Amino acid sequence: MAAPQPTGSKRSVSAQARRDQLILATIQCIAKKGLSGVTMVDITTEAGLSLGIVNLHFQSKEKLLIETLRHISDEYSSGLGKIFNDQSQTTAEKISAHIRYDFSRKIIDRNKLAVWFAFWGETKSRPTYLSICASYIAEIAANLTQLFAQLKQEGGYNKVNPELTCICYTALADGLWLDLLVTPKGLKPDQAYGVAMHYLATQFPDHFQA
Repeated sequence: MAAPQPTGSKRSVSAQARRDQLILATIQCIAKKGLSGVTMVDITTEAGLSLGIVNLHFQSKEKLLIETLRHISDEYSSGLGKIFNDQSQTTAEKISAHIRYDFSRKIIDRNKLAVWFAFWGETKSRPTYLSICASYIAEIAANLTQLFAQLKQEGGYNKVNPELTCICYTALADGLWLDLLVTPKGLKPDQAYGVAMHYLATQFPDHFQA
């Protein structure tokens, strides 16, 4: 969730700072206790703020949780959007940058990964969570599929199916993220990146190396 530009009002800037502080505290608490185990007391204690402040900015725990999900989703999609819209990079460079971003420290932060999987696990019973997750995933998949389609044309990869390649990569990335979360002393980020690049090398061997 991108923070709005300062309006010159100290009150508005302070309000956004408080919202960000509460969202960060919520991320920390979900990572520690899971989505169902988090209470407002946990969040206010982590943030060092009163329950009244939470109610002022979010009105309820559920609204705070929804904004937390939007925050991590928007943060991820915003970073990829900058890569996709960078006119200075070639198609292959954009794809490489996408993979590097997926396994960068900013994205594979264990707290954020824990929160993402926690929310994703609740999408079946929470339509709002599903709507947020599905919307951003569809946008990212469309952009990545477009890049694969462009590289297919540029490199003459006639046998490549861009849609299928995107599905396979997305499933691979999700699995690697989960592995990084549950076995932090096992798979390392650079190894996960290597696995992802190995797959892309099977699809676009003239542009990527395993």
